[in-house]
Amino acid sequence: MLNRLIKTTSVAAIAALLTMGGLPSHVAVAQQIEIHNTMSTGGSEEAALERFKEIVAERSEGRFNVDVYLGGQLGNELDVLQLLNLGQTQMALTGGAFMGEYAAEYDAVSIPFVFPNWEAAEYYLMETESGQALQNQARERGNLVYLGPQMRAFRHMTSSKPVNTPEDLRGLRMRLPQIPVWLDVWEELGVQVVVIPAPDIYLAMRTGQVEAHENSLASPYTRQMWEVQDYIITTAHLSFPWHWVASAPWWDGLSDEDRTIIKEAVEEARQHGIEVERERDEYYRNALIENGMEFIDVDQAPFREAAAPAVERALSGMASSVAADIEAATAATAR
Repeated sequence: MLNRLIKTTSVAAIAALLTMGGLPSHVAVAQQIEIHNTMSTGGSEEAALERFKEIVAERSEGRFNVDVYLGGQLGNELDVLQLLNLGQTQMALTGGAFMGEYAAEYDAVSIPFVFPNWEAAEYYLMETESGQALQNQARERGNLVYLGPQMRAFRHMTSSKPVNTPEDLRGLRMRLPQIPVWLDVWEELGVQVVVIPAPDIYLAMRTGQVEAHENSLASPYTRQMWEVQDYIITTAHLSFPWHWVASAPWWDGLSDEDRTIIKEAVEEARQHGIEVERERDEYYRNALIENGMEFIDVDQAPFREAAAPAVERALSGMASSVAADIEAATAATAR
């Protein structure tokens, strides 16, 4: 009966019962860690969060109980950032909105054709002056403690026409989301940008309103795009990572021992998530080929060169350290 009461009663209610003598004083009440993500179940995000939950439960010997909230159960990214800022929730595996909110002048990872591989983007965030400044500003302006990035698979193009060089993009009607820097980069490459909501992509392709779009391979797979597109062009223009963050008011109240447990759990969980993401990306590629889509594995260098003027415009508005730190990250992780 006592165990059931502990599992089903809030921490505040149990504390009140203790004060009134309703529970023995030696009963330990697990601290709750809520952790949020906007994606639905079944992805690498859930795999990482569940691994985090397991590790924390084991290494804290039950002092912490992790509750995983998927699918934006407690709101969208900005809603959860506000909860974290106020200390009303504990953690999130969040997208890039916080960088735009708190550290836009260091947000190079949101610009297409900047980082040639995941390792370079990770190095930039974790090992450079600009990455540290980004983390510091996230804390100062948003009450966020940055714990590390987690890879999302690189984004590529799908097209109804073969694309082998940047010249083949000229005039191609391409769907893009309403993200100004993305629009500028792809317009520099010569496409005719069409901004439509994501749920309308399939119909727009079927009717010929658009001829191309860009996303990770999960998009053409889940949308069964082989019915309306023939080609996937591996431009690998952007990996738009997830980020493990914690609420600073909550984090600062933890002991050094507990912070170490959580840091180590995040590191192991995010590496697990990266591994799962790579496996799923390979699965999607094979499944798309099986369903008749043709992959065109292009030389990415000419696309990066053609996009360079727009990329330089985007970087010119950023902090002075960013361009050099991008070069350092690229050189340090060159394959």
